[in-house]
Amino acid sequence: MILTYDNMPSICDYEGSNYRTDFWEGRGRDYEDRVERVAIRRLLLPSGERLLEIGSAFGRLTNEYAGYKQVILLDYSFSQLQYAQQHYGRDPRFIYVAANAYQLPLHAGICDAATIIRVLHHMQDVPKIFAEVRRILAPNSTFLLEFANKRNLKAMLRYALRKQDWNPYDLAPVEFVELNFDFHPRYIAQELTRAGFETQRRLPVSFFRLGLFKKLPTSFLVGLDALLQHTPLFITPSIFTLNISDKTGVNQVDVHTPEAMFRCPRTGENLVRHGDEMVAEKSGLRYAIRDGIYDFKAPLDD
Repeated sequence: MILTYDNMPSICDYEGSNYRTDFWEGRGRDYEDRVERVAIRRLLLPSGERLLEIGSAFGRLTNEYAGYKQVILLDYSFSQLQYAQQHYGRDPRFIYVAANAYQLPLHAGICDAATIIRVLHHMQDVPKIFAEVRRILAPNSTFLLEFANKRNLKAMLRYALRKQDWNPYDLAPVEFVELNFDFHPRYIAQELTRAGFETQRRLPVSFFRLGLFKKLPTSFLVGLDALLQHTPLFITPSIFTLNISDKTGVNQVDVHTPEAMFRCPRTGENLVRHGDEMVAEKSGLRYAIRDGIYDFKAPLDD
């Protein structure tokens, strides 16, 4: 579902969808899942204080962050977070947050790591997303990003054969289906720098996503992909980047209670918990806590 708000980029909402079973489980995507895990383990620090997983959905990759003392699973879809909660339970290590990534309900410098994987292709305003990620990260923190590569081999061949209109070499993002974007690697690099990140490593991932490779053993494809990830062959449909935030900003990673971490996504003011609600101190805006999931998608009074 596509949602549009005043002065806000459109949002791709998976609320009520069977994303877990329609796209991943039992859908022959083990290869994609496994090569992404290879990239995560190569790039992300194995341990830390608090990691924000933007677009966590049902928590497919959350178990990769076992070394972090706290993981915030954030997604716009409340139902996807319910799936994640059913799997990971109500361990205080996991905080479930339904929210708009363009208005993160977190104070500055709260996290020392953040991930965006299989999500950026739905983001209409990349600079705004990167700015929000930088805001909630402490100085010298890790941002692990995956993005859909506009300059992939298939797109370049199709363009050369005049089977597609859009130019894979043009820097501007291309929206090939509503709220589905591919990005030029140089465009992503520029926007990361502008947001205050230094890119330390890049990995090409998912070399064998085409259907013609499906008949080959998955373990063989994963092993070969793992080797090719070390090459500069950035012609894959997916690219992972390891980025470090600059030295500016505040460090509030030592805050350990959810009530102290959160801020009003509309006004930026502090929130106080009253029963199953988070209430803004000045404006009085109220946000629900539903079955252990913080719901910051909209105030209760809207």
